[in-house]
Amino acid sequence: MSVDLVLRSRRTVLPDGERPAAVVVGDGRIVAIVGYRDQVPAVVDNDLGDVALLPGLVDTHVHVNEPGRTEWEGFATATLAAAAGGVTTIVDMPLNSLPPTVDPAALAVKRAAADGRCHVDVGFWGGAIPGNRHELPGLYDAGVFGFKAFLADSGVPEFPPLDPGELAAAFAAVPALFVVHAEQPDQLCSATSSTRYADFLASRPPAAEIEAVSAAIATARATGARMHILHLSAAGAVPLLAAARDQGLPVSAETCPHYLTLTAEEIPDGATEFKCCPPIRGRDNQDALWSALADGTLTCVVSDHSPCLPALKTPDTGDFATAWGGIASVQLGLPAVWTEADRRGFTLADVVRWMAQAPAELVGLTAKGRLAVGADADLVAFDPTASYHVDPGRLRQRHPVTPYAGRRLTGIVRATWLRGAPVTIDEPRGRLLVRGTDDK
Repeated sequence: MSVDLVLRSRRTVLPDGERPAAVVVGDGRIVAIVGYRDQVPAVVDNDLGDVALLPGLVDTHVHVNEPGRTEWEGFATATLAAAAGGVTTIVDMPLNSLPPTVDPAALAVKRAAADGRCHVDVGFWGGAIPGNRHELPGLYDAGVFGFKAFLADSGVPEFPPLDPGELAAAFAAVPALFVVHAEQPDQLCSATSSTRYADFLASRPPAAEIEAVSAAIATARATGARMHILHLSAAGAVPLLAAARDQGLPVSAETCPHYLTLTAEEIPDGATEFKCCPPIRGRDNQDALWSALADGTLTCVVSDHSPCLPALKTPDTGDFATAWGGIASVQLGLPAVWTEADRRGFTLADVVRWMAQAPAELVGLTAKGRLAVGADADLVAFDPTASYHVDPGRLRQRHPVTPYAGRRLTGIVRATWLRGAPVTIDEPRGRLLVRGTDDK
């Protein structure tokens, strides 16, 4: 019986490691994994040779900004950029769009804006802000994958932070996964006009993250809530997370490609394209983050894709105090991480675990993030030896602003398939995902 597609690679990255194999696809799912040279009648049989075959990445930390700030990004451009970077599933953050996703009505607006515009599958986070605790159960029932909370200023007035008591109350309101931006407000310095990166870095010291992570873990311990620390930058918080894990607390954490590949020492003054919150820190800190990935204390690597208008990101003044604090990198995360991971002796299987399998497991997407029978045929042809210099004009995101401009990266996404069909610019086939299912 003929199947739809067979993809063969000498470097197929399976859950138990990398080996020559062929992935057999029927009706959008993986129906078999066979030997590299095994013959299977198929409509399309494609031998990738030494180009690696990976599962589609799952990026659980993406700011799409639509509706309300669609001029910053939008579902069409964000999901094209994702697919170009080997990402086949994103989970959209609840802020920067207007309205923010803090009640079921706002979620309906968000889903309507996304419907028919997505080139990859898209799920949604809800938001926990002061005064919306009563909305959280309804949002959860409507299918969000959990709730994001800030402990410090979010950067937009419509999404204010929670204090420790409000965070505990939100934890108690619904038995959901909470993802937390952990910086302690009283450890952050007031923004002052400066073009010096060192001044911006000093305004958000490691202590801000360490104290906030400690407080968030204490709240999770007291309430029994499941909690995930977002975009960890300060490696000084890693021992707190390791201790929580060893104590059996349901606490996990992620980091991002920019923390793993860029360093404070290389950021020129006035180069506001590097600004993000928490900030990019020094080389020794970066080494410690890689060690935390190696020992499993950090489980996920996700983009925190957070674009905006170019004038907001790179003002003529080069002022770090006023520039938007986010990096748009959903298309570049895989090659950026692979470039540094390979240099440090990690494997493609490690990268797949951090960027596909673990994020899928975090949000309960059982059909995503792995090459296995029954999983969605979300597939990526990735050439791990080809290198190139980043040309911002070739990025699919709405605005070509990136701190990776001109940087030499190794690894090129040659093709991306969503449920067994190639992702194309003219046919958005992404589905809107609901917690507990992998379908619309």
